[in-house]
Amino acid sequence: MPVQLNHTIVAARDKREAASFLADLLGLTAPTTFGPFSVVQLANDVSLDFIDDAEAHPRHYAFLVAEDEFDEIFARIRARGLDFWADPFQQHPGEINTHDGGRGMYWLDPNGHVLEIITRPYGG
Repeated sequence: MPVQLNHTIVAARDKREAASFLADLLGLTAPTTFGPFSVVQLANDVSLDFIDDAEAHPRHYAFLVAEDEFDEIFARIRARGLDFWADPFQQHPGEINTHDGGRGMYWLDPNGHVLEIITRPYGG
């Protein structure tokens, strides 16, 4: 079997809030509970397993989405009034990027994790 990513643990001050925030914005199924985790399942059989951690350190999570999914997610971000940027360093507020002929944007979750959606893999 080829090596595949199965899951990763995401630290959050409130695992349920963070998992629901992500699932809602990405239009995914509501999180499930597995042991101490609030689990967000992605379409490629990878899960993000949120766990409570009072000292969550911000990380970066990027999601490859289709063009129509980008539009839907972007609409939900704007409807919530969330800040967004064209870059991970927050130098281009209120913009999206068009790297590699696709579209991409960044926003923050309630824990300061930098979330990203792109419609084309970088370097493609």
